[in-house]
Formats: sequence, structure tokens, C-alpha cells
Amino acid sequence: MKDITPFNNFSSLDIRVGKIINVEDAQTKKPTYRLTIDFGAEIGKKVSCGAYRNYPKEDLVGKQIVAVLNFGTKMMGLEKSEVLVLGVENEKGETIYLTPQSEVPLANEIF
Repeated sequence: MKDITPFNNFSSLDIRVGKIINVEDAQTKKPTYRLTIDFGAEIGKKVSCGAYRNYPKEDLVGKQIVAVLNFGTKMMGLEKSEVLVLGVENEKGETIYLTPQSEVPLANEIF
């Protein structure tokens, strides 16, 4: 377990729900996808890289995910990643995305 941290550290993160609208192979060293994610009219579309290919592309399109929007842009090889999609490893070491239990409006904030 990690040290206790002030709640303000969590509340400073902009964590929202988006919907994956496009999936392509990314130009990175590790086998990853470039995800185009729709966060609604106010925020628009953002790109995330680093999604390991343990999901078929067609299973990802239309899936709602949870992402951090305010870490800034990070270069992943030749790719720009604008958001961090949150996930957890399963017993095989594969990334499983955090998703809402049911469909929710795009850009809803996580609290």
C-alpha cells in the first residue's frame, strides 16, 4: 500500500468517461494501438497510445473507457498520447480497461 496522500491530489486530476471511436496500430516499439476517443462536444476527440493489443480492434470501437485528461501530451515512440486510459492487469498480464458499469454521458467526471 502507498502512503496516505491529501485528497486534493486526487481532486486535481481530470478523470472522465469517453468512447473509443477509432482504433489503429500505433508506431511504437511495443505492440500498441492508437485510440481516438470522443469526450463529447465540449472537450472533443483525444488520442491515447499505449493500449496493448490484447483486445481485437472491433471489440474496442464503441467501448466507453475512463481516462485522465490533464497529464499533458506524452510521446510514445513516434506517437502523441494526449490522455491516459486507466486499466488494470489481469492474471495474464494483459491490460483490462476501467469502464462504467452501464452507459453514461460522454465527459462525465469520475468522483
